[in-house]
Amino acid sequence: MTSHQSLPAFPDGFLWGVSTSAFQIEGALDEDGRGPSAWDAFVRQEGRIKDGSDASVTTDHYHRWPEDVALLRELGVGAYRFSVSWPRVLPSGAGRVNGPGLDFYDRLVDALCEAGVRPVPTLFHWDTPLALEERGGWLRRDTAQRFADYADTVAARLGDRVAHWITLNEPAELTLLGYGLGAHAPGERLLFDALPVAHHQLLGHGLAVRALRARGVRSIGIANSHGPVRPRTDSAADAEAADLYDTLTNRLFADPLLLGRYPDEELAALLPGPVDDDLKAISEPLDRYGVNYYQPTLIGAPEPRPAADAGPAADAGPAGGGFAGVELPAGLPFTLHELPGRERTGFGWAVAPEGLPETLHILRDRYGDRLPPVLITENGCAYPDRTRDARRIAFHDAHLRALHQGLTEGLDVRGYFVWSLLDNFEWAEGCAQRFGLVHVDYATSERTPKDSFHWLRRALREQRGEQRTGPPAR
Repeated sequence: MTSHQSLPAFPDGFLWGVSTSAFQIEGALDEDGRGPSAWDAFVRQEGRIKDGSDASVTTDHYHRWPEDVALLRELGVGAYRFSVSWPRVLPSGAGRVNGPGLDFYDRLVDALCEAGVRPVPTLFHWDTPLALEERGGWLRRDTAQRFADYADTVAARLGDRVAHWITLNEPAELTLLGYGLGAHAPGERLLFDALPVAHHQLLGHGLAVRALRARGVRSIGIANSHGPVRPRTDSAADAEAADLYDTLTNRLFADPLLLGRYPDEELAALLPGPVDDDLKAISEPLDRYGVNYYQPTLIGAPEPRPAADAGPAADAGPAGGGFAGVELPAGLPFTLHELPGRERTGFGWAVAPEGLPETLHILRDRYGDRLPPVLITENGCAYPDRTRDARRIAFHDAHLRALHQGLTEGLDVRGYFVWSLLDNFEWAEGCAQRFGLVHVDYATSERTPKDSFHWLRRALREQRGEQRTGPPAR
């Protein structure tokens, strides 16, 4: 195993965790009364999944969850961020509650509590019930209310044991990749006509916050993707393009939550419904603000090219997902470029640990005391290594050192969640991209902890055992 120096001491009470999502790990898509999701339909469409795989089994977490809870206990993390499958709880997205599906999460939460691992459920990680999607999905305002009703249903069952809840995961990626560019479910290519999806997700978040508060929940957050947006050159044209990209991928999803307004009046005018009234719900106060960070983005001004020449983007796009390999149409008001001189992950994303504290400084400077304490709800890397994954160790080591430096500069960050506990079904990439601390043999579902798992286990033991000399706890 690759040797690394001990990490610097993080504050007492700093929350260490790992993250997963339901569609990516559970399998059992046709068991216990679960209904289909938009992703079930998407993977059946020819050519949608790059390696031809599907999520019918993936890691088989639905049947092997006791083994995964044992791995969490062995790893020594304080929290596990998982997602609840909306169609497993409400097969049609609304109406009849599927008792066996909800029982699954009941058992999982009990086991996590018994193992001393804090359950941190995310209510929506992109698996919209197909019945709702076929009626328009997040393009329809009604889906926001259906989501709030679902949040109430889950909180009524799990709220006595779950202290911290996350409403949505990365609404930017669902808007841009799912409805804007068609690379993810539901596969719509609406470009800027996808903007109502952003608004309705944010409205659903706000209504869900109100539903959770009514159930007595005291700690609520969201997991937004964020990353620095840098202009390719110091030209005015590149700066303008970068500002627009930053607005669409960062500020569009943070300003309404934290400031109660959209970043641009012309943009707000394109959104449906009574926007001013909706913003009152959207900006309900949060207790934590989740940041999913993967990389910065380098943006240039648009370059004239005929539509027939449109090809794959040169680099990944939004920080939490990316445009890597996505066919971008001609005529967009920006171009994406590769960060020079950087190591690349298996996904082709740039390794840029300095971008993590940079992102957090941007958020603090932009939102001031409106920004709640932050959780890094995702940070990770895909590499094709089996179990000898020195590059993954180096990635997390570098990002945690950069984060610690940010803490010494006054950033209020309360936790760090690795993406991901397990190798899993990585959306349109299928099973080819492996993010896990634990290797999964997809033929047998056998789990094998990687070197990075053992490295993190040792690092967490050192964090618990050494005298604290790091920044004070908040």
